[in-house]
Amino acid sequence: MPVRSASFKKRLSDNGKALHAAKAAGSASSDKKPSAEETALIEERKQLKEQRAERRAQALKPGPSALDRLVRTHRPAAKDKPKVSGDAAPVAKEVKKPKATKTRSEKQAAKSAALDAARAPKKAAK
Repeated sequence: MPVRSASFKKRLSDNGKALHAAKAAGSASSDKKPSAEETALIEERKQLKEQRAERRAQALKPGPSALDRLVRTHRPAAKDKPKVSGDAAPVAKEVKKPKATKTRSEKQAAKSAALDAARAPKKAAK
């Protein structure tokens, strides 16, 4: 799993604090050589700095352009159609015609005819 670049700053800071504490504890002794803990912390700090430098160098390299992202697709490839036998090939499904719908003008004419019929005086029943 890749190391998060945002974590380098905190990890380096924590390492520096631990290294400082180890050096302060070792300074009381008269040894000039660093202790095993200090050498481990120094090595870890060196590796963290190398990793950070690699990430920064990677960030400076050119990435994919917008055109590359646009052209690149992640769709699955189309599957081949199964071959049809000779008898079934000429038979095609009947295509249903869509229902005829009234246009707006036809609807408006029907509505006005209905209103005229409603307004007209009704004939008296005999």
